[in-house]
Amino acid sequence: MNIQEFISIIEEEFDEVEKGTLEASTSFRQMEGWSSMHALILIALVDNHFDVLLTGEELRGLDTIQDLYDLLASKKA
Repeated sequence: MNIQEFISIIEEEFDEVEKGTLEASTSFRQMEGWSSMHALILIALVDNHFDVLLTGEELRGLDTIQDLYDLLASKKA
């Protein structure tokens, strides 16, 4: 999976995010309506779609969608 496919999955999960507006450089905290609930949803999305367990601490250490994509790639390797 490439970064654009990954972004599409995130856009599908979050109703508040208009399709096609996210980029690899987008910060999670800049996403429309971002909250701690969205962080939990993102952790569940990663677990369900990619079978990777992501902790809240790991997510807090990330800033952008690219950061998350890179972390997932390293955990899947």
